[in-house]
Amino acid sequence: MRTLEEVQATLQIAKVKEEDLQPVTYCLSFGDNVSSGDYCLMELDDTLCKLIEAGKSLIIRGDKDERAVLCNEDKTYDLKIADTSNLLLFVPGCKTPDQLPDISASPQLLHVQIWGFSNCYWELRRQRPRLKKLKKLLMENPYDGPAVGMQEEAPGPKYTMDDLLERIQASREEIEAHLQNVHACEIDGFWRILAFDYEMKLLGHVTQLVDSESWSFSKVPLSVCLEELGSLEPKAMIEHCLNCYGRRYSNEDGQVIYALDEDKVCRATAQLLLQNAVKFNLSEFQEVWQQSVPEGMSARLDQLRGLALLDRSSKPETISLLRIEDLPEDTLERFNSLFSLREKWTQDDIEPYIQDLCGEKQTTGALLTKHARSSVQNGVKVYNSRRPVAT
Repeated sequence: MRTLEEVQATLQIAKVKEEDLQPVTYCLSFGDNVSSGDYCLMELDDTLCKLIEAGKSLIIRGDKDERAVLCNEDKTYDLKIADTSNLLLFVPGCKTPDQLPDISASPQLLHVQIWGFSNCYWELRRQRPRLKKLKKLLMENPYDGPAVGMQEEAPGPKYTMDDLLERIQASREEIEAHLQNVHACEIDGFWRILAFDYEMKLLGHVTQLVDSESWSFSKVPLSVCLEELGSLEPKAMIEHCLNCYGRRYSNEDGQVIYALDEDKVCRATAQLLLQNAVKFNLSEFQEVWQQSVPEGMSARLDQLRGLALLDRSSKPETISLLRIEDLPEDTLERFNSLFSLREKWTQDDIEPYIQDLCGEKQTTGALLTKHARSSVQNGVKVYNSRRPVAT
């Protein structure tokens, strides 16, 4: 152990003035069996630090074949090892100058032990949640309605929220939001996604009732829907359908009312028409589509962003199903997939399929600049791949 006199002698040799330093000197020594593998360091921003200080948890998620992520209640972070040229020492009880109590100017020597060391730490970077796996798991056993008579429901895997939290690399709030986006619902404690045909069957019951009762699409009463349709389908499913395709509110009498969303209803109808055809003549599709939506609603092509792809260059013009959820989550793989489908894209055509790839404060224009090369074709700006497209 060094003495205070030895420290002062070392300072004189180094030609460092004592008055330029703090009066407290720490003398470090290694404890028994110290190893660099005993601890891992993680760099946290102020928000995450306050969560830890408040007693909240940060959770690392990922299967063995996945790159680990860290989640709090509402955000997901990528974990990356960052090396440092300086050796980082773990010294419990060591205090910085602003943490030291008021002390006299007389020099002091404090002996502390090093408990561990490292030359790297985990660096966190905010990232998009990895949610594609969520729908894939739920689609292993989609719900297509209650069992009829003595018939039992087809066997298949089912997942509770705890199961999903174990399997999905996203925060709880992000998972809950995505469950709502894919129209999943909780049945007997398990989260289920409705088979699309069954979902459209429910929607058909609702829109037919609206038509027969001559209701406004913005004034659909929940109680009457449940009373009239409850003999056809479970009331919980009718209400779930209204939640998926409408906005819930209460009128002056306190009655629960739904306003059906024209865009959502028209979009679902288009998907039903497109899912069984490779390509559709665009003009014929628009005619059939308009005839298929409830009377009083207007089918418009802008309702199909991220769902269908138009080919204006073909004669006649065509439309085909291309759902954003069917594309890869990884940015490079997404662009490769898109450019393998079509060599050149206009910004309006490709934008719906890359919007979800944008990070915080990032635009689709910046993404295209990084991953695509622009040119002008027949007076229109188009984008093609910067790198060879893997097929």
